[in-house]
Amino acid sequence: MSEWFVYQGDGRPDPARIDRLPDPPPWRAFDAPVVAYDVPGLDSATHRRLGAVTAPLPIQDPDTLELVNAALYLRRPLLVTGEPGVGKSTLAHSVAHELGLGRVLEWPIVSRSELRDGLYTYDAIGRLQDAQLRRAGEDLTPRVRRRRSAGPESEDIGRYIKLGPLGTALLAAGRPRVLLIDELDKSDIDLPNDLLNVLEEGRFPIPELERIADRTPVVRVLTDDGRKVEVTEGQVRCRAFPFVVMTSNREREFPAPLLRRCIPLDLKAPRDERLAALVQAHFGQDAHEAHHDIVDHFTEAEADGALRPTDQLLNAIFLAQHAARDAARREEIAELLMQPLDRGPR
Repeated sequence: MSEWFVYQGDGRPDPARIDRLPDPPPWRAFDAPVVAYDVPGLDSATHRRLGAVTAPLPIQDPDTLELVNAALYLRRPLLVTGEPGVGKSTLAHSVAHELGLGRVLEWPIVSRSELRDGLYTYDAIGRLQDAQLRRAGEDLTPRVRRRRSAGPESEDIGRYIKLGPLGTALLAAGRPRVLLIDELDKSDIDLPNDLLNVLEEGRFPIPELERIADRTPVVRVLTDDGRKVEVTEGQVRCRAFPFVVMTSNREREFPAPLLRRCIPLDLKAPRDERLAALVQAHFGQDAHEAHHDIVDHFTEAEADGALRPTDQLLNAIFLAQHAARDAARREEIAELLMQPLDRGPR
């Protein structure tokens, strides 16, 4: 294991490792004052993906470790490509788990996704409806009127603004957050270009708050984690640049300016010791040996060059545990579930 690695890819959590990161290069240094807020711990999404690591087997190959750590050191997004099911999105959860960086902020991309969806939302309609209710309350008793109209403008507008996953990741936390921008290749053609400035500058404005900054410079808004946090002068600025994983199934090409700002990683499917670690994490210490027949069937089947994600292997092992009493039945289950995705069922 290289001494400079912060992320070691062995599945063993050690939050102190992130503190070994050197200062960022001058062109990636951000100096916003730290914003104090409670970062939630890992949630069920991470536990579902990672299972429980039970053996010191390598979870990542050396090339992946080199590039992940390069992204951490350089404060650059990691653009992860690979076939479906090789563990692209799981990589973000693995880094958050090992380095103790809290809940992974997830932004799943669809064809209608826009940059603002990831930055923040403003519920203008909800605010208008509440304002109408307050005006209707003018006919109520003075005591009720005071209760409904109480609160400064900042408290009023802050109730209707929520930071998205990208916006939350760019808050000036003392430690980097982990952000997963999943399946970026499904986006509209404009989104990759729209991301450029935000990822380069590590900041973005909230116009609704900038307009009132002279009267209420500090506004408390909601984060993607459900926490309240202060935004000053209508600007969200980062300090510790987040660890950003952008995944792609190679359904489209990305513009050169975006590629220039990313660390590219072509992730290979887990095999050999990495595959054994995956099976043990989900089924226990001796699972790889106990189910070697299904694992062998999976690895031998891919000799035809077809696409078989590791989900098929995990599904076959789980079903075999509950439905297979003899070797012939286990073989039947493996054959049934391990159909190549790119050739259709046989």
